[in-house]
Amino acid sequence: MTEDDTASGQAHRPQSLMLNFLGLYVLGRDTAVYSGSVIDVFARVGVSEEAVRSTLTRMVARGLLTRQRRGRRVYFGLTARATEVLEDGRRRIWDTGAVNRDWDGTWTLVGYSLPDSRRGDRHDLRSQLVWAGFGLLQNGLWIAPGTRDVTAIAGPLGLLDHVTVFSAQEAKPTESADLVRKAFDIDEISARYHAFLDRWDTPNPLPSIPDELARRLLLHTDWLQAVRQDPHLPAEHLPEDWPAIRAEQVFAKLDERIRDASAKSAEEELDVVSAADG
Repeated sequence: MTEDDTASGQAHRPQSLMLNFLGLYVLGRDTAVYSGSVIDVFARVGVSEEAVRSTLTRMVARGLLTRQRRGRRVYFGLTARATEVLEDGRRRIWDTGAVNRDWDGTWTLVGYSLPDSRRGDRHDLRSQLVWAGFGLLQNGLWIAPGTRDVTAIAGPLGLLDHVTVFSAQEAKPTESADLVRKAFDIDEISARYHAFLDRWDTPNPLPSIPDELARRLLLHTDWLQAVRQDPHLPAEHLPEDWPAIRAEQVFAKLDERIRDASAKSAEEELDVVSAADG
């Protein structure tokens, strides 16, 4: 599943916000949340009731949410698939981080061969490779730093028989810095982090947002968007002033500052029931 909101966070898609909302306030709690509570929170960040209801309905249809009714109220909980997606996001934020200081010097290489009649499959595979942090080194050859699980990428697409995967290290005359420069758009990655800093590295970010619950939702949505589109390139081959370093510090500081108030608001305002009650 991909997300393609703008890097600045100015025009989030409702599903991106929804995934982050669920990750913050539903994941790991074995609860289902009332649709009216979601509508109320999303109204604070400029998302209409119609858009919320449409997003919830689509996510149920895609097997990401369960729906249960109690009286006249409808509650939405997580499926196993949604839990997997949200856990991946949690790991990307808190475990992997934005700065790769532990690269072991290896690269994962992926080649594939698909006929013109399967252009749709080629497009899907390329999209998933980019989402997983791969860059196109040359025609038909994709690389990513470290070890990547290509089976998890190609398997769900039914393309395992069409990919060839290697784990390798560069050899002279090739340098790792050359691979980084050729396969990845460093300027574009940098711009996403600068956009995050422009929005959040201020004494009072987003003053129009009415409360910390909504502010934390936007903070996490912006941050996850930035790091999920970052291939996690080795820090040693990036500029010394790489903006991800400062951006990660800003994110962590802000999250710590508003976390308790956000959690208190969620506890007081969100109508939830046990997921087991459905």
